[in-house]
Amino acid sequence: MLRLDKALYGLRQALRAWNIKLDETLVVLGFSHSTSEHTVYARGKGASRLLVGVYVDDLIITGNDASEITKFKREMSVKFNMSDLGLLCFYLGIEVRQGGDGIKLSQAAYARKILERAGMASCNPCHTPMEPRLKLSKASTVAPVDAIEYRGLVSRLRYLVHTRPNIAFVVGYVSRFMENPTTEHLNAVKRILRYIAGTIDYGCYYKHGGKELKLHGYNDADMGGDIDTRKSSTGVLFFLGSCPVTWQSQKQKVVALSSCEVEYIAGMTAACQGIWLAQLLAELKSEQRTTFLLKMDSQSAIALSKNPVFHDRSKHIDVRFHFIRECVGDGKMDIKHVCTEEQIADILMKPLP
Repeated sequence: MLRLDKALYGLRQALRAWNIKLDETLVVLGFSHSTSEHTVYARGKGASRLLVGVYVDDLIITGNDASEITKFKREMSVKFNMSDLGLLCFYLGIEVRQGGDGIKLSQAAYARKILERAGMASCNPCHTPMEPRLKLSKASTVAPVDAIEYRGLVSRLRYLVHTRPNIAFVVGYVSRFMENPTTEHLNAVKRILRYIAGTIDYGCYYKHGGKELKLHGYNDADMGGDIDTRKSSTGVLFFLGSCPVTWQSQKQKVVALSSCEVEYIAGMTAACQGIWLAQLLAELKSEQRTTFLLKMDSQSAIALSKNPVFHDRSKHIDVRFHFIRECVGDGKMDIKHVCTEEQIADILMKPLP
C-alpha cells in the first residue's frame, strides 16, 4: 500500500487539489469569486477593479488600471512558477485579435483543421449551412455510415459554435442522429462543412466604447419541428449593446399544444439565461442588478407572461414554465414585441434561406 502526500499531475484528484490551492491563494490576495460564475474572481472597485478568469491553470487578467495588473502578476509570480504570455491572442483554440476599434473572436485555424480531418479542405463552399425546410429523421431507411466518424465530425463542430452562433442550430440538429447516422445525416454534416469552408474567417466582433451597454435578448421557437418526437426548438440570443454575448439553441423537453405555449416555454428559457447574465454583469461591474429587455414575436405569449387572467388557457402548462411571469412581476425583466422580420433568434431554431 502506498499513500501519496500530494496530488501528482495527471491523476484524477490533481485538478481538484490545484483548484483548491488557486482559490485559497486568490482569496488571500483579496479576491472574491463571483456567485454567478465560480471561475471568475474580482478585486477592488471603480477604475482599479481587477477581474481574473480561470480555466484549470490558465488565467485571463483584465482591468482598466495597468498598474493593478502588473501588481497582480508580481504577486502570483511569488506564489507560483508562472509564465506571462502578454496580450491575449489565443486561448483554448479561440483566436483573439485586439485592435484600436474593437476585439474579434474567431476559430479560423481550428475550422481549417476540421476541414482537413474531414478531407474537405478544397471543397466547394455553399452559402447556407443547411437546406431550407430540410427535415431529417432517426427512422431514415437509407444506408448507414460509420458512427465513430460521424460523431467525431459533429463533436468537433460543436466546439466551433463558441464563436459561430450562425451554425448553433444546424450543429445541434445533426447531433440528434449520433446513435445511428445514415447517409442523409452525413450529407447534412458535409453541407455544414462546405458552409464553413466559405466563411472560415467569420467570428464575433466587439466594438470599443459606444453608447451605454444595455443587456437585451431575443427568443423564438418553432412548432413541432422534430418529426420524430414532435417537440419544438428554442432559440435564445443575448446582446450587450450591439455585441452578442450568449446564444442557445435546444430542443424543448415537452410536447407543446399550441404556438403560444411553445413561445412561452422559450421565454422561460430566455428568462433564466437573462437573470444569470444580469446578475453576472452586476457583479463584474460592482453595481446593482438592472432590468433587462427580452424581445419576442408572439403577442399571445407576451400577454400570458404579463396577465394571469388567461389561467383557463394555460392551466395545463407545467408550473416551472411560469417562472417568466414571476420575473416580469418582480421587475427583473421587461418584454417587448418585435416583428418577425426583426427576430434575430430565428436563425437559432430553423434553417433559413
